[in-house]
Amino acid sequence: MENLIKVNNIYKTYELDGKKINALNGVSLDIMHGEFTAIEGPSGSGKSTLMNILGCLDTPTSGTYFLDGEDVSGMREKKLTRIRNRTIGFIFQSFNLISGCSALENVELPLIYRKVDKAKRRRMAEEALERVGLSDRMHHLPTQMSGGQQQRVAIARAIAAKPPIILADEPTGNLDPESGRAVMDILRELNKEGKTVILITHDRKIAFSAGRIIRLEAGRIAEPEKAEAV
Repeated sequence: MENLIKVNNIYKTYELDGKKINALNGVSLDIMHGEFTAIEGPSGSGKSTLMNILGCLDTPTSGTYFLDGEDVSGMREKKLTRIRNRTIGFIFQSFNLISGCSALENVELPLIYRKVDKAKRRRMAEEALERVGLSDRMHHLPTQMSGGQQQRVAIARAIAAKPPIILADEPTGNLDPESGRAVMDILRELNKEGKTVILITHDRKIAFSAGRIIRLEAGRIAEPEKAEAV
C-alpha cells in the first residue's frame, strides 16, 4: 500500500484567556491507501483537532501535512474546500441531516455543491442509499427514521460521490449497540472495497474494529497498538 497521508511534527495552538494551549504537540503519523485506522483517546486528547486537520477543515499552527503527495498544511480555505469535496466523505456523530429534506435530498445536497447535474446526482444518491440498505426509505424525512437509519443516510451522503477517504467522527456515539454494529459493518465493507477509512472514537471497543489504532493522549501519540477486528 502507498502512503496517502503523511503528517510530520504537527502542532496546533489556540489562545484562551491570553494563554496559549497546545491541542496537538508534535504529532507525526502515516496512513496508507486502503487502511482502516482508528484514532482513539479520551476527551481533550486532541482527537477532534487532529480530525479537523486530516479532513482539511483546519490547518496546523506548525508542521506539515501531505495528502496524497500534496502539501495542504498552509493552503487557503478555497483550495482546501476543493480538496475536501473531491477527496473526503465525512460522517458525523450528530448526523447533520436537514430535517425538512428527505433522505434522498440530504444525500443529493453535497452533489449540488459539486455542480453535478440533476439527473446524475439523483442517480448517485439513489445508488448510495441502496448501498446502505435504505432503498425503501428514500423519501422519508429524518424525523421519520430511527437513529441508525439517519446515520446510514449520513453514510450514503458521504459515499455518494465515491471519495477515496471516509472520515467518521464518533459515528456510533448516538446509536444503540445493534445500530452501531450495523454502521461498523458498513465501514468495514467500504474498507474492503478499497476506501481508506479513518475512524475517530473515544470507545476502545469500537477502535478495535479497525485494522490499526492510533491513541492520542494530551495531544501526543501514545505507543502504537495493533487492532483485531471484532
